[in-house]
Amino acid sequence: MSTLSPNQEQTVTHPILVQEQHVPGRDVEEKFEVARSWGFDGLELRGQGDYALEKRLPELRRAHANGVVMPTVCVEMLHFVGAFDPDLAEDAVRQLTSQLTVMAELGGVGVMTPASYGMFSLRLPPFTPPRSPEDDQKQLVDAFGRLAEHAAEVGTHILLEPLNRYEDHMINSIAQGVALCREVDNPAFRLAPDTYHMNIEEADPARSLADAIEFIAHVQASDSNRLEPGAGHVDWALEMSTLRAAGYVGPIAVESRLSGPAEVVLPTVPPLLRRHLT
Repeated sequence: MSTLSPNQEQTVTHPILVQEQHVPGRDVEEKFEVARSWGFDGLELRGQGDYALEKRLPELRRAHANGVVMPTVCVEMLHFVGAFDPDLAEDAVRQLTSQLTVMAELGGVGVMTPASYGMFSLRLPPFTPPRSPEDDQKQLVDAFGRLAEHAAEVGTHILLEPLNRYEDHMINSIAQGVALCREVDNPAFRLAPDTYHMNIEEADPARSLADAIEFIAHVQASDSNRLEPGAGHVDWALEMSTLRAAGYVGPIAVESRLSGPAEVVLPTVPPLLRRHLT
């Protein structure tokens, strides 16, 4: 079962991506060639604020025309749609709307964002957030609902990444993400689980993936210690084979810190993941 619309099918099943900041090169095309030499199928872009991705359109259009595979972008902003400040939350919606338009032009799977990052944790003082859970939910349903409408209109996805309890207080688990997807009720709003956060939040990560597979359009791969896959204790055989068995064919992007030089540690990742995806 594919989670991608016909115009978004990848030429490679389970394309394995690496985030662009880890790869040397003067532009996206040079980075793509290096990534391919390391065994990756493509790049995951980083989407900074202040419309930075939109400003890169000339470079990205050229790269897309020349066959560079870059199906997803991971936001790298200072505030997110779940911000307590309404002006900051609205700015995040505008920034993501711009990024969705860019990714649609590039034929991409979508734009990935958490509900928030580093804003509040129920596990740390003062323990009680300034907004009620009900108002949190209203904020997220409204923001992701509007983003999903735009994503559907232009032909891509807005992708929600659940973060662990120490980095976000609203959407921590895959099940919470599924519940929000059901409430927004738009197929252009889907999930992008991250194996690092799953390692903290999911009692049975493989079961969580299988149960949510119809809502998953992208996967982030990072080991239990936030390093590259293979540097920690995530059960890659179980989690990747679960995705394969469930029919997932979408991208898997390495979003991690590195245990050593990129050119040494990153080439070990694609064979590790592919071993259990085929």
